[in-house]
Amino acid sequence: MKIIDRTLYQLTVPTPFAVGTVHMYLLKGDTLSLIDAGVKTQEAFEILKTQLKEIGYQPKDIEQIFLTHHHPDHTGLVEAFPRVKEVMGHNHLDVWLRKDQAYFERHDAFFLNFFKQCDIPERFLGIKKKLSYLLQYAGEGSLTTNLEEGDTLPGHPEWTVYDTKGHAQSHLSFYRKKDGVFIGGDHLLKQISSNPVIEAPIGKGELRAKPMVQYRENLYKCSGLEIKQLLPGHGEIFSNVSEVVHAHLQKQEKRALRVLNLLQASEKTVFQLCKQIFPHRYESQIDLTMSNIIGQLDYLENKGLVKKRNEGGKELYGATVGK
Repeated sequence: MKIIDRTLYQLTVPTPFAVGTVHMYLLKGDTLSLIDAGVKTQEAFEILKTQLKEIGYQPKDIEQIFLTHHHPDHTGLVEAFPRVKEVMGHNHLDVWLRKDQAYFERHDAFFLNFFKQCDIPERFLGIKKKLSYLLQYAGEGSLTTNLEEGDTLPGHPEWTVYDTKGHAQSHLSFYRKKDGVFIGGDHLLKQISSNPVIEAPIGKGELRAKPMVQYRENLYKCSGLEIKQLLPGHGEIFSNVSEVVHAHLQKQEKRALRVLNLLQASEKTVFQLCKQIFPHRYESQIDLTMSNIIGQLDYLENKGLVKKRNEGGKELYGATVGK
């Protein structure tokens, strides 16, 4: 537990994921609120109770929850607070909190088709199994209030909501202008770049989002704010926000340039690029490596540097100009 100021506390619990621990933030104001809800394990809940007790609270004292995004390590304990009546976040969160089976069926169908377009072999098509694994750590409930950019947090009017899609299509961040404190979920982390993850569209017939393009736009948006202290979902608190944003953008552009160089030699599918860019990771992390490659291709396509064509149900990408 870390005290940020007299109204704001950082609570930290372990997760079963490679990212390590995850942070939540307790907000004191007209109501006692929690930003994010950790992961659904007994260990996380026991550690959270201990940290709440250090500052004089119990789970029953929490009155409302704000969620930065729908990933399991941020929603897991939403059911653990008996007095909570309001769970607030982006409207895309609701299908995940309700564990909407109709959406999950569309999710599975989307990825089955998308993997085929990306030329990913059938041995990797266990997306349903991975979804089931992740959902066991996610909380269940329903979103009671939608939050949008420009809203203020109920009970905490000094905090403004910012849409920070990219890492997730439900991602929001919260900014306190008076002292430049920014609670950023997984949008901006100091040591690692948040992976903009490909998601199945929420609505029937919708096109998929381009999360890398969104992520870059929202990094620029955040670098335009006077952020003096960034409180992340993982890792250490930091203040050199412009420097970190610049480093993440440069790293992404360098990776995109590598993809472009490969495409200048010949057309390639997403899977072929995954094998060349991530030769040691694609077998065990096909979903994340695919998301990363698609992100670079969306970025390059948005700049007019690559184009794609469909051949036999597979998408081939090529550079629009030679070396």
